[in-house]
Amino acid sequence: MRFMIVVKASKESEAGAMPEEKLIAAMATYHEELAKAGVLLDGTGLQPSSKGWRIKYKGDNRTVVDGPFTETKELIAGYTLIQVKSREEAVEWARRFPNPAVDGKEGEIEIRQLFELEDFGPSEAVERFREMDIGTKK
Repeated sequence: MRFMIVVKASKESEAGAMPEEKLIAAMATYHEELAKAGVLLDGTGLQPSSKGWRIKYKGDNRTVVDGPFTETKELIAGYTLIQVKSREEAVEWARRFPNPAVDGKEGEIEIRQLFELEDFGPSEAVERFREMDIGTKK
């Protein structure tokens, strides 16, 4: 089972404020523990939305909308991908995640399970993803 731990954006992260050394050290320790346990797949911080863009769809038409985006509560500042044996194990790892907020202010993470190819019915399209090694257990 793969899970994404999503770090919610804050006014500070959207302003481009870099985390203090203490937080970077705590995140490094946490990710080292995940790696030693063999459950870490990936993880990193994201640049502010001012450096990003969205693609809006209307039928086959696409429109590029440059950031920044105003609704901070809907944005993410980083993520960690883990692969564990159960939801309970994912909860335990998530509970150990350091407070991602600058200066220990209020922060929030969200945990979401990823779909596995096995969750979809058999189809030629699903097999194409399997051939690309996308959405498969590592």
